[in-house]
Amino acid sequence: MGEPIRVNDFAIRIATVNGTGSASANGMLMQAIFRMGIPISGKNIFPSNIQGLPTWYEIRVSGEGHTARRPEFDIVVAMNAETYGRDVADVRAGGWLLYDSTWPLDPALASRSDIHYLGVPLSALCAEGFEGARTRLLMKNIAYVGVLVALLDLDMEIVRGMLEETFAAKRHLIDANLSAIALGADYARAHFACPLPIRAQTMDATRDHIMIDGNTAAALGCVYAGATVGAWYPITPSTSLFDGFTRFCKKFRHRADGKANYIILQAEDELAAIGITIGAAWGGARAFTSTSGAGVSLMNEFLGLAYYAEIGCVIFDVQRVGPSTGMPTRTQQGDILSNIYASHGDTAHVALFPADPGECFTMARDAFDLAERYQTPVFVVSDLDIGMNDWMVPKLKWDDAYRPDRGKVLSAEQLEQMDAFYRYLDVDGDGVAYRTLPGVHPKGAYFTRGSGHDKYGKYTEDAAKYTEVVDRIARKVRSAKERIPAPVIERADGPADFAIVTVGGCDRAVREAIAAYAKQGVRVDYLRVLGFPFADEVEAFLREHAINYVVEQNRDGQLRRLLLLETGIERDRIASVVDYGGLPLSKHAVMSGIARLRPDAAAPESTGLHSKLGARA
Repeated sequence: MGEPIRVNDFAIRIATVNGTGSASANGMLMQAIFRMGIPISGKNIFPSNIQGLPTWYEIRVSGEGHTARRPEFDIVVAMNAETYGRDVADVRAGGWLLYDSTWPLDPALASRSDIHYLGVPLSALCAEGFEGARTRLLMKNIAYVGVLVALLDLDMEIVRGMLEETFAAKRHLIDANLSAIALGADYARAHFACPLPIRAQTMDATRDHIMIDGNTAAALGCVYAGATVGAWYPITPSTSLFDGFTRFCKKFRHRADGKANYIILQAEDELAAIGITIGAAWGGARAFTSTSGAGVSLMNEFLGLAYYAEIGCVIFDVQRVGPSTGMPTRTQQGDILSNIYASHGDTAHVALFPADPGECFTMARDAFDLAERYQTPVFVVSDLDIGMNDWMVPKLKWDDAYRPDRGKVLSAEQLEQMDAFYRYLDVDGDGVAYRTLPGVHPKGAYFTRGSGHDKYGKYTEDAAKYTEVVDRIARKVRSAKERIPAPVIERADGPADFAIVTVGGCDRAVREAIAAYAKQGVRVDYLRVLGFPFADEVEAFLREHAINYVVEQNRDGQLRRLLLLETGIERDRIASVVDYGGLPLSKHAVMSGIARLRPDAAAPESTGLHSKLGARA
């Protein structure tokens, strides 16, 4: 009896050499499945050098809509001889290994009797069908897409349509790509039973959705929010955010006379980037920078200045693995505490935690509104997985009626009517002082101080006057919780056996784990933190449960530590489940981690984790 047919439920890993042009082929494959209406995600596991080291692209297909990473693979396409050993090992029992059989496979690698080997002479086929070494290399990637088209029963008309869209002005490229796809598909149909027991079938689940990465979505969100000044220094994985912002500004940010009304500066380092950002924000622009953890470390002193001088600006931290250089092209959530408490002295910053590119777009808008409303730095805390990988999200919604919240800004008319203006005086009793913009009115001039000052803006070293100001700032920042997006709270049908708390890009893996628990009869309540300072509902939720498992991607349980520091919750009510090896989170990591701490909670039905997994109370 053959393997049961599984429709729209499989995972593919494609192993290639970095720099060989496989990205477009992999993107074509993913987009074809997406256009068939099937929920999908793509994860690019790539090296930190420019060319030559191994790279993998992982595709998750799920008719049920589960698009978190899956660490075992139904099909592995092995196109890099250096990683054959690992690629063979990562095929699930009963799965398929597709390899280039132009050269014989080492017998040691062909020793697994529980998987199927699919040899296709891709190099030989392309050597016969195309001229030129580079062309043959590129077309080999397209040829393995053709093999998968046949094996998975993909809609060839969709593939053809994508090629015509992409190369509309270059007919010869359309013909070349179609020829390469035909080479692979024809060979597969002639030599294998096509389609495989795993296959794709058209659905209608991607209507009103798009595929996008978080950095592109955040860049568009900055345009939507009215940002006109950006300063940055290149660092993986945040660089593409400014690539996107530059591209969008060139298209949308022009005055009626055709002149650009934006400024984008590549600074000489991260210190200069945040300095430019703060200066532009002080001058009245909506200004931001993007970086990763190493850049935030360098920006700390300037961030303290913006906090104490009360200048609203936005920082996008696209987190990667640390400390130090760490693993620049792997994902992690290791900057939570460093973002919240950035700078020396007593500081606590507003932070937003998007879970996907859709929230990167909306939270970019929210961040600028919060920064100007509360006159303080605001972090948007993303990560490499969200920022650089391919996510399926609902179409982004652009509201032409949106108007930026500039906060308490005095006009020339208001200043004219005042006897005197004091920059740091809390007139309304809400902790937020009024501000002015340079050059609006002589009465609005003031000295911006990063040194000790009283509520009138005068220099002071008087203890009472100093503490009055910093206590007001702390009260102001805490009050931002009233406008930060509310936490996501979802309750099980009936009394919960336990609760899971998480943040950011862990969301989809945790949701898949909760769905698996439900099938086992285990009820789980769910909380996802969207911002800091924490809303009152966060502590209330924690107190409802005897045990809350805090799932996050760092070694030290930073979200758990922040919850202990910033709420009155008891330590024994919250336990850490952490996964910090640099790969996107999976359901398996969540369930395995909880099973280590809670024997009555079943582990996942299969494993195969490559990340370092730990769990601690």
